[in-house]
Amino acid sequence: QVQLVESGGGLVQAGGSLRLSCTASGRTFGNVAMGWFRQAPGKEREFVAAVSWSGSTTYYADSVKGRFTISREYPKTTDYLQMNSLKPEDTAVYYCAAGTILTTTTNYDYWGQGTQVTVSS
Repeated sequence: QVQLVESGGGLVQAGGSLRLSCTASGRTFGNVAMGWFRQAPGKEREFVAAVSWSGSTTYYADSVKGRFTISREYPKTTDYLQMNSLKPEDTAVYYCAAGTILTTTTNYDYWGQGTQVTVSS
């Protein structure tokens, strides 16, 4: 089994920045893609960003393009979501995901417990 642990959430004012981290542990797995999703109260979980195993391919939701950056570092078991120019509408629980397929859908094999991000106006 693989465990994903997110960190870095918190409260920030509009225009501020946060960096989320997601670290994978547990059994060794092969090349996996990692992604971030978010879910606001009363809304469905939505795609935010994803990165391939090598880090060379990234996808972003239109709502975060130019403001968020996803990256991962050797040994590729940790990825980061740098969030700049945050807006109140970015407020949500952010979930890390990992899986064998790089996708913008929720079709990932493993999920973290989530970390709260709150942006005040």
